[in-house]
Amino acid sequence: MAVDCLCAGILFADYVCAPIPRVPNAGELVTTERMQLTVGGCASNAAVDLAKVGVSVGASGCVGDDTFGRFVVETLKRAGVDASGVHTLPDHGTAGTMVINVTGQDRRFISMPGANTAFEVGHIPPEWIRQAKVVYVGGYLMMPGLETEAFVEMFRTARAAGAQTVLDVVLFGGTDRRETLAKVLPEVDVFLPNDDEAALITGLGDPYEQAQHFREAGAKTVVITQGDRGCLLLSDTHRLRAGTYPAEYLGATGSGDAFDAGYCAGLLRGEDPAGCLRWGSALGASCVRALGATDGVFTREEAEAFLREHELAIDEF
Repeated sequence: MAVDCLCAGILFADYVCAPIPRVPNAGELVTTERMQLTVGGCASNAAVDLAKVGVSVGASGCVGDDTFGRFVVETLKRAGVDASGVHTLPDHGTAGTMVINVTGQDRRFISMPGANTAFEVGHIPPEWIRQAKVVYVGGYLMMPGLETEAFVEMFRTARAAGAQTVLDVVLFGGTDRRETLAKVLPEVDVFLPNDDEAALITGLGDPYEQAQHFREAGAKTVVITQGDRGCLLLSDTHRLRAGTYPAEYLGATGSGDAFDAGYCAGLLRGEDPAGCLRWGSALGASCVRALGATDGVFTREEAEAFLREHELAIDEF
């Protein structure tokens, strides 16, 4: 099928627990109300979220030839995502993460990157690169096979065909992050790190200074997300600070990916930067209502109704 958005990058199977009162001591058992298996990873989360708001979307990445890999592919298909760009690798396991939610604390993760480390540009359907209106890559810096000149050329090709390129990162080892990003950021239309990631990459603590750093490295628009403190956007024409929408909080797993999906949906709808922030913030707020990374995310009708009924504080500075 023709796709308006290509979501390429990391694919995971997540095992998530409902919030527990505290982390167990060695040898201790702490009970939880619920545990569930769900898709995870930037590319799969964003693809499912975009499908929920009515976008024609294809996912590309790598999974293992195992139960978890089949679960990821079937879940994507059931959500309405074209999963023909997902490759099954017999010599790798599917990436997996245990997500530990503790009441009142940020999430803890135990993660195995699995087949994501073998993902390369050649795995991405070339027709999607030429036809997509938005090309989103999530989990960059966790996939050494994409830290190549071929990846930079892929973004260049997509932009030449009229696509907008969107990049998000996951920090997983590596020490030359600045150098790796410096090669690709000139071909990135929207760069979407969170403030913790940006601090580790740049050594800067202030989100505005972080955004300036990435703009000077070549990114056209930089959005620094800051969790419940909102986000900051910097481009040639806009300097915006946005707050957050009200949300009933259960878990934050996938909320950053939901923001990315909402921002991409805004781009596809022709929204200006403030409108893209509204869409990103709305999907991010809806995500935290559920344990799984995509279960609570709005449908298109729900998102449009929510946006009509709620205002997002956005200030120019």
